[in-house]
Amino acid sequence: MEQVILVDESDQEKGVAEKIEAHRQGLLHRAFSVFVFNDAGQLLLQQRAASKYHSPLLWTNTCCSHPRPRESTLDAAYRRCQEEMGIKPSLQHAFSFIYKVALDQGLTEHEYDHVYIGQYNDAPLLNPEEACDYKWVTIQEVQTDVKLHSSRYTVWFAICLDQVIAHYQKNEH
Repeated sequence: MEQVILVDESDQEKGVAEKIEAHRQGLLHRAFSVFVFNDAGQLLLQQRAASKYHSPLLWTNTCCSHPRPRESTLDAAYRRCQEEMGIKPSLQHAFSFIYKVALDQGLTEHEYDHVYIGQYNDAPLLNPEEACDYKWVTIQEVQTDVKLHSSRYTVWFAICLDQVIAHYQKNEH
């Protein structure tokens, strides 16, 4: 049974809950999102596997998940980059944000999301249970496509993309 860390709006731990139940009840829990860029400034996207319990086949950031109880978000981000994408990027915490949105199947995503920006240049080795495809895209390409075809992307990705790009451009170039 996979558990998530319940938090308040200051990211202070309040307990744990079973992951699916937290999503059914819309409980605020800790999460992370990783955005990996290569030396050419392209962003690595993944297409979520068809078997995912929510948002299947949607395009999203490089990696996202939840830390386990007693696991830091940074350690969890490194672990999940390896488990989902078969990569070991360098990572830096960029910012955090809270969002709440209704998903398919009666689920609600209510997360205190820690965003990490990373660097990596090689091709990923996808775990087919997590991702069915990947692509490297330029910032312009992804911004344009999200505006024109937002339904192809996960909600959290679209919510924080502009802030990620602003942070990346300010700190990387």
